[in-house]
This record gives sequence, structure tokens and C-alpha cells, in this order.
Amino acid sequence: CGFKKACRFMHFTLAKYTFKDFIFEWKNKYSSELSSNTRSNYMSIINAYLNPVFGNMRLDEVKTMHIVNYLDSLKNIRRDGKEGGLSAESINYHRRILKNIFSRAYEWKLIKNNPVEGVKKRKTTKQKTEVYSTEEVHELLELLQDQIPQMRLIVTLAITCGLRRSEILGLSWDDIDFENNAIWIRHSLIYTEENGYELKDTKTEKSDRIIIAPDFLMNQFKKHKMIKNTERLKASDLWEGGEHFFVFSTWNGKPYFPDYIGTWWRRFLKRTGFKKIRFHDLRHTAATLLINQGVHTKIISERLGHANIQTTMNIYGHYLREADKEVANTLEKLFNTNS
Repeated sequence: CGFKKACRFMHFTLAKYTFKDFIFEWKNKYSSELSSNTRSNYMSIINAYLNPVFGNMRLDEVKTMHIVNYLDSLKNIRRDGKEGGLSAESINYHRRILKNIFSRAYEWKLIKNNPVEGVKKRKTTKQKTEVYSTEEVHELLELLQDQIPQMRLIVTLAITCGLRRSEILGLSWDDIDFENNAIWIRHSLIYTEENGYELKDTKTEKSDRIIIAPDFLMNQFKKHKMIKNTERLKASDLWEGGEHFFVFSTWNGKPYFPDYIGTWWRRFLKRTGFKKIRFHDLRHTAATLLINQGVHTKIISERLGHANIQTTMNIYGHYLREADKEVANTLEKLFNTNS
């Protein structure tokens, strides 16, 4: 009798589980399997978007049509203060989070069906990546001469070596090999509200890589190190770098907040009136410059830290085809005796 009563109570409790209640359990029991950065991104969307819509609904009340209607509404509204709706890519990200949450609820026998299973992804349009041409890169480097040396080096590093923002911020002086003109990419610096700054190992074996840098870049690193050494001595007891001596930091060794670079970059473009592209597109520019110089795709893939060469082909296929056309034109001139 007692067992049956306990079972009835448990069934009643599970049936009354609201979406918001389950998020608490999901966060405690599952979210640790996600990277801290992914977990932070998930929770931002859950708190800003999902809980206001689904929070008070029982898990078993949420049907596929509720999910469809919610995702459809995102085309027209957003909660970050910007105009317009979310892109197809962003809507698919919301779907991905919902699917993760309800998949756990299904695995833990709280619901009989996953309502997200019947929801298709939005079709996305793959747009050509915006990059700088060789001429624009030269112009950019000229404009950077009047900028803060640290920021000038950050931009130059991104555009010559194709580093990700998190990889740039994760660089320590131990990663710079002046004798061999080498930069060891082995960490990424991220920041989450939950854990603050975290220095993470690179995601994959391919991401952990050594890049040979040009002489002019290494000379900039040498000058920059003299500045940082001086700053560290002046900071003395105010030093906040801990055991790490970051290549790029505030005057007292504290890591830069990840958004700082993007904010500075947007302001720099607005101030100078230069062609607007995202900071991340400097990485794409680095790749296209190498493609245009005829560098083998495998070498480009290794420098960028892609998991495999196919990733490079998928991202830069358009530019590779354009470069291939130039090769064909060269061969035409070389072998067509009638021209």
C-alpha cells in the first residue's frame, strides 16, 4: 500500500514538473557535460527567451505546435534591444537548446515524447564571407600605425596568422618562441558569468598547433614584450595576472574581457571610415590571402587549426574555385598557341 502510494505521489510530482523546475534539474544534472562557454550561452537564452514563454508550463503540456509557434515568432521579435527578428541560424540555435532540454526529459522518463523531434530546422542561406583584399590589407596596416601598439599587434596577428579571438587572448609569453619565429596555439581564454575567466586547452588535437610567423610580426612581439615587462614591474603588488603572463592584458596583467576586442574593432572602423567586416573575418582574410598566393589547402587548414581539410574546403570553397579559375586562365595563355 505504501509503495503504491509513493508511486502515485511520484507520478503526480513528475506530471506537475514545470519547464522552469526542470531547467533547475537539467542544469544540476546535465549541463556540466557542456563546455562552460556553451553552458553560459544556453543559460542566457533560457533565461531571456525560453523561461518567459515555457517556464510555467508543465513539461507534458508542451507540444510540437508550441515549439513551432515559438520558433516562428522569433522571426519578428528579439530580446536584445536590436531591431528585426532573429536570423535562421539563431532560430536553429534556439531549437538546438530546446531539443537538448526535452531529450534529457525524455531520457529521464518525465515525458513520453520529445516535442522537438518533429520540428525541422530552418533553411539557412550561406553567404559569401566578407574579407579584405590584398590592397585593403595594406591600407589597413597603414591605418593601424597610429593606433595603440597592443591593438595594432592583435589585428596584425589575426590577419597574418588567422587566430581566433579566444586564441589571441589565451596567448602567454611562454607560447612565443622568438628563436624559431614560432607561436604555439594551445589555449583559449573564455569568460562566463558562472566561472569568470577560464584558460581552456584547445578543443581538438588539430587546434593545438604551432604557427611560423613572419619576421615583421615577431619584431612587433619583441617591442611589445618590452612594454609588458615594464608594466609588470610598475604594477608590482597590483599585478592581477596570477601565474600567467598574458601577451595581451591590461596594465596590471588582468586578461581582457573577450568583447573588448570586438568593441575596439567596431569603433576603429567607425572612426576611420574603413570597410566594415567582423573581427572574426580577419581570420577569413588570412585564409584567402594564402589561397590567392597559391598555398596548398592542407597548409592553410593546419595554420587555421581546422579539424580536417574538408572543413577548410567547405568554408573557403568559393575562394578556392576563384583561385582555380585564375590558374586555368594562366594555363590558357601558356598553352593556347592560337591566342
